[in-house]
Amino acid sequence: MKQNKTGNSLQQKLQQFSTIEEALVYFEIGFDRSFIEQYRDQLFKRFNGNLIVSGADDWFSGRRALKNAYCKIQRGRLDKKTRSACRGCTSCERR
Repeated sequence: MKQNKTGNSLQQKLQQFSTIEEALVYFEIGFDRSFIEQYRDQLFKRFNGNLIVSGADDWFSGRRALKNAYCKIQRGRLDKKTRSACRGCTSCERR
């Protein structure tokens, strides 16, 4: 029962955000404004998809869903033929 209450409070908090930047600040994830401006829609869609798939029910799982979305888009921009590290991705743990 307690887990359901936590999940509801996370959903309520996420519904209060009007921009993806607010979610990034709430989850304490650093970000590049120019990247957000360019990939805002893609990031928002991937974040919502990650929330649904993971069944995020607390702050940590919500943060993980947003970090994964941010990193996935960042890594998708890298050259596929080189093994370059993620650059500009302040939340990437794959360095």
